[in-house]
Amino acid sequence: MSDLKERLLPPRPASAINLRGEAAASRPSASGRQPLLGVDVSGLKKRGQGLKSWIRVDTFANTQVIEVDKFSMMRRCDLPARDLRLLDPLFVYPSTILGRERAIVVNLEQIRCIITADEVLLLNSLDNYVLRYVVELQQRLKASAVGEVWNQDRNELIRRRNNVFQNSSPDYLPFEFRALEIALEAACTFLDAQASELEIEAYPLLDELTSKISTLNLERVRRLKSRLVALTRRVQKVRDEIEQLMDDDGDMAEMYLTEKKKRMEGSLNGGDHHSLLGYRSNDGLSLSAPVSPVSSPPDSSRRLEKSLSIARSRHDSARSSESATENIEELEMLLEAYFVVIDSTLNKLTSLKEYIDDTEDFINIQLDNVRNQLIQFELLLTTATFVVAIFGVVAGIFGMNFEIDFFEKPGAFKWVLTITGVSGLLVFLAFLWFYKRRRLMPL
Repeated sequence: MSDLKERLLPPRPASAINLRGEAAASRPSASGRQPLLGVDVSGLKKRGQGLKSWIRVDTFANTQVIEVDKFSMMRRCDLPARDLRLLDPLFVYPSTILGRERAIVVNLEQIRCIITADEVLLLNSLDNYVLRYVVELQQRLKASAVGEVWNQDRNELIRRRNNVFQNSSPDYLPFEFRALEIALEAACTFLDAQASELEIEAYPLLDELTSKISTLNLERVRRLKSRLVALTRRVQKVRDEIEQLMDDDGDMAEMYLTEKKKRMEGSLNGGDHHSLLGYRSNDGLSLSAPVSPVSSPPDSSRRLEKSLSIARSRHDSARSSESATENIEELEMLLEAYFVVIDSTLNKLTSLKEYIDDTEDFINIQLDNVRNQLIQFELLLTTATFVVAIFGVVAGIFGMNFEIDFFEKPGAFKWVLTITGVSGLLVFLAFLWFYKRRRLMPL
């Protein structure tokens, strides 16, 4: 209504708007405190209540784009606000599958939808995976509709041939399971495609790093490992969610919306039918002739009616429990199929992570080997420097400004040079022998 007024009424002058805003800002609240200046409280209240565009797909594969606000969607699907918050694209939540009384909330990667017994509601997005999901769901629904008609005709022919009316269970999944299957397939396919792309990119890069260790290759491997960790976390969350559903029979039974809807409609129709029969029987007793005293007393008829109702209720409960068990088995088989797919994707990522860890260990071994070689070379260089320092000491001693008779001999320089060289060589060999004995250097 306010939007309609804003479109129909002429715009107000800026002076009137400013005066009204100043008056509202200067007006104190009921508690006597001044309102916060610069804070748009109305905007904060209406931020999460705007209309959102949804894509609706019904059981007949008809699509429609609708705009519904949050409260209308809560009333329509009987969901709390926290479940709709999981579908909000402004928030980042891990993959989740929740079974409620009248809907299934699915948040699997790009697929964020609400599945009921009659329709699927997806957030309208330009993502290719969302559009593929809608197209795939339409194709599956049309194909299943044709198969259902063919199965009905075949069952009718079998019934006519055998003259026996059999209550055979349908060989197709209900609407909500088909929608959930396509969502699981889309999520598993998307994650497996990302894992394959990462695997194709990782192995040549790791082989190049082992052959040539450089800063550029190390940076590329670091980015690759961060992407791998993020993708592994997402795949692990989807796997844990499917495994949690498979381990809990109550959650799987809660997700069978078509059965609950049929059960509710059957109970309502049964109650109306029994009330109508009771009304007719009462009318019949009031309008019929007087009852003979030989007839059965009213207590026996009440007991008979009570026993019949107990037997009927036991039969209905047994039939519903058997159907629930069969439906749980169907859903468990469906979840198990995609659990195998997502588990293989997780194993692929785990093997890739192990290969990266092995490459890192190999690189660390190579770097340690180079470091050890540098240390050994530095040790040899230090030993040689010490030997050369011996020559420096001898040259310093004989370079003093004094005169002795040894300087007058013609072969004195040769003797000093020979003795100093032999002494230095012996010292160098002694150091090498010490290094070998201590296993500080492979000689």
